[in-house]
Amino acid sequence: MKSKILDAVGISAAVLCLIHCIVFPLLMIIPLGISHNPYIDLAFLIIGAVVVYRVTQNITSNWLKLLFWASISLISISVLADLIFEIHIPLIYAGAAGLITGHIINFKNHKH
Repeated sequence: MKSKILDAVGISAAVLCLIHCIVFPLLMIIPLGISHNPYIDLAFLIIGAVVVYRVTQNITSNWLKLLFWASISLISISVLADLIFEIHIPLIYAGAAGLITGHIINFKNHKH
């Protein structure tokens, strides 16, 4: 896959993750009979980690690599805390925002 396609997939997954993380707690207020499933967050984490791994193999900017891996680390901490301790840590929001930012910067740096 080309890096531009990976950036598009990464941006899409990170935006969907962020929407899920923001909207889902609001839906929990309404008595619809739904509950939080941390495995959905884990799925977003796995998709994001694969895309970040593939994207960072092709970029030379060390600060952009750091942004990608720091963002995945923040998401990982939040998801693992939710899976293991059933505690929701809002680091996932910063991680998703970091991934979106990193993918947009990387997408704009491509030679057209």
